[in-house]
Amino acid sequence: MQTECHSILLVSHDSRIITQVKTFLIPPLFELTVSSDFNEARRIAGEKNFNIIIVDSGDGYDTDFAISVSDSYSTVLLFVPNEHFDEISYRVEGYGILTLIKPFEPFYFYNMIKVAIAVEYKVRLLSSETVKLKSKMEEIRVVNRAKLLLMEKRGMSEQEAHHYLEKESMDKGLKRTAVAEKIIAEF
Repeated sequence: MQTECHSILLVSHDSRIITQVKTFLIPPLFELTVSSDFNEARRIAGEKNFNIIIVDSGDGYDTDFAISVSDSYSTVLLFVPNEHFDEISYRVEGYGILTLIKPFEPFYFYNMIKVAIAVEYKVRLLSSETVKLKSKMEEIRVVNRAKLLLMEKRGMSEQEAHHYLEKESMDKGLKRTAVAEKIIAEF
């Protein structure tokens, strides 16, 4: 079984945190990109999709970047000083951001990375299902529109229109949506 590589963006001004994180997130399991500038990190996150984005909030109040990237498919992990943890954790949890007290214990960081990977996997799975459902809904919408046109323009019943679409699909070796799109284009 091949192990998946997890792409991670780390944004921190603190060289100690960068060093600590680098010791845990080593290749080939992790592909780590580091930025010490939030503007640069925003650009990088816009150009590449990351599985996990780790943000060091500095004094604890610099959470804007974490909130802005939380609407991506990435799992966001925010380092927060102990004295501001409850306040900030409560404020960002509605965005789906996971918080971790800094300085962090290696055991807790490791476990939080495992949680972030699991969350990212679930999001990816659900996103895939959403895409499939949207595609199926679009297919149904197109077929129903074609049936409606057949009923209006050719005086068919709904059952006749349905049968016509099925028969044309089988006779021409096309998907129902392709036949439906052809009918819509005719009218």
